[in-house]
Amino acid sequence: MKVIVSAGGTGGHIYPALAIINKLKERHKDLEVLYIGTTDRMESSLIPSLNIKYEGISMKGLSRKNIFKNISVLKSFNDGIKKAEKIMVDFKPDVVLGIGGYITAPVIMAASKLKIKTFIHEQNSIPGLSNKMLRKYADVVGVSLKDSLKYFKGSNVVFTGNPRSEEAVGARPVLKSKYNLSESKKLVLFVMGSLGSLTITNMMKDIIPEFKNKDYEVLFVTGENYFSAYKDVDVPTNVKLVPSLSDMLSVMKKADLIITRAGASTIAEITAIGLPAIIIPSPYVTHNHQQKNAEVLEKNKAAVIIRESELNKDILIDKIDSLISSSKKLLEMSKNSKSLGVTDSATKIAEIVEDLAGGKLK
Repeated sequence: MKVIVSAGGTGGHIYPALAIINKLKERHKDLEVLYIGTTDRMESSLIPSLNIKYEGISMKGLSRKNIFKNISVLKSFNDGIKKAEKIMVDFKPDVVLGIGGYITAPVIMAASKLKIKTFIHEQNSIPGLSNKMLRKYADVVGVSLKDSLKYFKGSNVVFTGNPRSEEAVGARPVLKSKYNLSESKKLVLFVMGSLGSLTITNMMKDIIPEFKNKDYEVLFVTGENYFSAYKDVDVPTNVKLVPSLSDMLSVMKKADLIITRAGASTIAEITAIGLPAIIIPSPYVTHNHQQKNAEVLEKNKAAVIIRESELNKDILIDKIDSLISSSKKLLEMSKNSKSLGVTDSATKIAEIVEDLAGGKLK
């Protein structure tokens, strides 16, 4: 079986795509994979570093503020379809998967034109522009959240969950000593998305010194873009700063509490693991979907929401202290979180892909 996988822009699209690839490789040792992404986003360097065959297409997203910029975007879109068609004619895939990001639009449309079977996946509670458009070109649509089913009406729409969740369940817990952390102390993990957050960075410069003398430890993932911003901050000995984590899921397995955004992949990971959370939804995303993602957890008493507009050091520290000091509360939140998790999503998607490919390798 030969598959093309397309996803781009952020880890929220790329890591679910990788979870699907890994599951397909696990099931089919002679699987051939080609990944199509952009030429200048995160995937363009990450995917080749994983020894996955890669093709880049120059593509930009539509501008909601300056419609004149969209003239060049439409040209790149049409050029992208032509390049994707050429790639597919040469590679001859059995199935083409679009797992999110604007790069998937020309790829899925090219596959449809060539009558190649297609699958698209929506991670968020409210579909993005690309997936709304691609709905009619896809043979099967998978969604991470049951609430999303109403946006994709039809017999070819399937609730799969987010494929990242299955990898979260299977991750092996890290040894805390790897990050100079103590096995005997509770761990609070801060993660603000794969790219980090300027707003949160500016706030955390004041908040980090306040952890001094706390009886728990803090591991703060700044994001690659903002690690240097903390060089003049007075960092207590019980706080560790890292720009990124290559073993994020393994670290999450050892955390007692996570402070995070509410991207779809993050929600899938923490519910699969059953990790109590304080969620600070990003207010800068389309349709405010992070707020809606977070509200599902808060409604089920698996997480606490702090709006970014209300965030300050007193509110955050008080909330962390009240939760981390109560093992009973953490256990309750953990059970509630795990009850929301889908733990076999990647397998479900792999089975759909196999069916689309005609069961050649069953």
